[in-house]
Amino acid sequence: MSAPTLSPQPTVSGSTAVGFKDWALVCAALGSGRQSLILRKGGIAEGRDGFRFKHEKFFLFPTQYHQQSALVRPEELGELRPDPAPPEGTVTIRLAFVLQFAVWVDDWTKLERLQSFHIWRDEVVRDRFRYDGQNGLQCAFGRVFRLETPWSFPDRPGYGGCRSWVNLPEPPPGPNVAPVLDDETHEARAREIRAILQIS
Repeated sequence: MSAPTLSPQPTVSGSTAVGFKDWALVCAALGSGRQSLILRKGGIAEGRDGFRFKHEKFFLFPTQYHQQSALVRPEELGELRPDPAPPEGTVTIRLAFVLQFAVWVDDWTKLERLQSFHIWRDEVVRDRFRYDGQNGLQCAFGRVFRLETPWSFPDRPGYGGCRSWVNLPEPPPGPNVAPVLDDETHEARAREIRAILQIS
């Protein structure tokens, strides 16, 4: 299964598109440049092998989880500007993500040092870290791109449930996208996070 083609001056194309589900507030943080990280343990529908970042390029699929604002640090909420929810029965995609690295982090002190790089409350990250009796989280860093023209299509039951990955319809031909962060800012952030996680 291939994900959309994305590059620093990319087009989005391909007959198979993959969506990664996350809270609308997290998508807002990614889309504003506030964060470039995704932390994930996985949902109950991830399958026998559990969750992993199995796609290098994917669209961000915002979900309207009703309790998400309570799980974000209060000082972050005033700065976030989520995109408007689409009409009922419709999905709208505005962002894509190109993965640069993903690691399993089982050292809580490293996750503590990442606090300034994301919007989640400490207790939320800790609960996820300890979830299912296995200490650790998948930590992914990547570059976020915004579609010049939002892509909308009908919602369907297969997009629901506690799953991270969903197959999307064929995207429109060649919509332009632009990186959310400039090269210098993005590379500086990557160096800081690599240093914290102690990866080359």
